[in-house]
Amino acid sequence: MPNSAAKMHSSTPATKTLRDQVLNYARERMELDPAPLDGPQTLKYLKAHASGTISEKGLGGTKALKVFEEVLAPACISTDHPGYLSFIPTAPTEAATLFDLVVSATSVYGGSWLEGSGAVFAENEVLAWLAKEVGLPKTSGGVFVQGGSLGNLSALVTARHSAIQERKSAGKKIPKRWCIIASTESHSSLKAAARVMDIDVIPAQVDEEGRLRGKAVLKAAKKAGKGLFAVVATAGTTNFGIVDRLDEVGLAAKELGVWYHIDGAYGLAGILDPKVKQLFKGSKYADSFIVDPHKWLFTPFDCCALVYRNPKLASDAHTQHGEYLDTLTDGGEFNPSDYAYNLTRRARGLPLWFSIATYGVAAYRNAIAENNAVAQKIAAVIRKRPELTLVREPELSIVVFEKQGWKLSDYEAWSQRILMEGLGFVTPSSHQGKPNARFAIVNPRTDVKLLTQIIDSMDNK
Repeated sequence: MPNSAAKMHSSTPATKTLRDQVLNYARERMELDPAPLDGPQTLKYLKAHASGTISEKGLGGTKALKVFEEVLAPACISTDHPGYLSFIPTAPTEAATLFDLVVSATSVYGGSWLEGSGAVFAENEVLAWLAKEVGLPKTSGGVFVQGGSLGNLSALVTARHSAIQERKSAGKKIPKRWCIIASTESHSSLKAAARVMDIDVIPAQVDEEGRLRGKAVLKAAKKAGKGLFAVVATAGTTNFGIVDRLDEVGLAAKELGVWYHIDGAYGLAGILDPKVKQLFKGSKYADSFIVDPHKWLFTPFDCCALVYRNPKLASDAHTQHGEYLDTLTDGGEFNPSDYAYNLTRRARGLPLWFSIATYGVAAYRNAIAENNAVAQKIAAVIRKRPELTLVREPELSIVVFEKQGWKLSDYEAWSQRILMEGLGFVTPSSHQGKPNARFAIVNPRTDVKLLTQIIDSMDNK
């Protein structure tokens, strides 16, 4: 008989029953079309209904699952609901969600080739495909990390490490202070990375369309001094979905002799849509880029693809050394943990691999193109309404608009009401100090009919 500790890991009649219950719950959740939008609960409510679940004896799996199903899950907004339009939602495919279960069930470790060569090979197939779409050479490579913030940080750490090594090799002095150039519209994660790395961000002004241009980079470089080591462009800003002039910025970075990184967490997936592919010309100049499959490549959280033109530079910067790691680091194999700030890692790229292998790249191209088409169609609806104004013409799948006479409090009240009604989740945004409404469309089940209903609800006070 297994001891009490071993029972937690043994296949007993009780665990088999729990397994069926959990899988049934997962099946029922996936069969909801759509799942309820749900919404947050108060701390008082959750304390009253879900406290006491952690105890010496435990609740038992059936009771714990019931607490999750009846109390905890409904207190979470369903990010895969077609009416979830705030921030950047997620909309994993059926295949990706199913395979996310498989990744956990098989206890696959994705940190080293020795322990997970099959998983690493499959992930690298996806990274190679992404690199090809962006225009990088076959020799490029990288790793799937937790999210865009970690991806940007890891890329910039690699860039600075490379700059230090280059200057040491050339016999040049190491600057007392390092810095990067990023646009005033760039993502907040770059400032966060700068704080962690103790470097400065030199802001470059965008043009009237909200894009970073090459001239603005060169102008900002005059303020940067000798510590400049990287220029960051954005392929699809979070607020508006604007794509910087990647070709101009890339050439400016090359002129300055510094690393060129593209933050494409949300928007770089748009390169798969033939109608907007031209927006991304110049991506081929990147020394590194990121794209978050959990945003617009229909993969569960948490998944960011980080790709380097020269992956060796990343392994030089990130490989961790220790006596117990020698068997890995001295083996000469491709270990994903060596290419970002991580060591232990889940094989988080496998759900994307399985989904693309299942449906094919063409299905992905079509889904992204349809999202962009829906954005254009709802923009046309907005233009016809005199009480509404588009803040910017949509470029990808983000639509931002204002309602005449509305203050922030009006947007907030409307947002709370439609969330409680289960219609949609649309948090207020702002631009240049003015509040607005913003649709982030990355779910293929989000259609013009639903978006029109949400707009109509603005008149139902």
